[in-house]
Amino acid sequence: MPNFKSKIREIPNWPHKGVNFKDITPLLQDKNLFSRMIDRLAQPYLKKKVDKIVGIDARGFLLASALAYKLKAGLAIVRKKGKLPAKTVSKEYSLEYASDVLEMHEDAILPGEKVVVIDDVLATGGTVKATIDLVKKLKGKIIGIEFLIELTYLKGRKALKGQKIISLLKYW
Repeated sequence: MPNFKSKIREIPNWPHKGVNFKDITPLLQDKNLFSRMIDRLAQPYLKKKVDKIVGIDARGFLLASALAYKLKAGLAIVRKKGKLPAKTVSKEYSLEYASDVLEMHEDAILPGEKVVVIDDVLATGGTVKATIDLVKKLKGKIIGIEFLIELTYLKGRKALKGQKIISLLKYW
């Protein structure tokens, strides 16, 4: 397995005191590892029909667009409240240090579309749980959820019971 972790930079006390931010930009800057990471994320879905990749604001967009290209799927985005210009559906959620509202265009997912949700980090699961609720509200069918990083000590998987979850990197 490529050493993706060697390119993850940890920033202590950012964006808030007590949070150790996992900076993925050095990994994204490495053309060989970035390409291999997208290949690894795409692998479980190469022989499946995927209609849409849903990327979560903001670093999830970076992974989602490359993954959508690789899988020849459409791209849908989930953003924080007030960032999308057309009519939206919304869902309130909580993180480990705040709460907010996520929105998705109401026409981003068509009923019955097969969807893979991707984000950079699984922490407490609040953000991705809200995203799952938005996809379900639009009657999409989630066939997988992927993360580059999972912070296992925050137990985010508990919030996502019954979902197929893949994480490339785990921090204990």
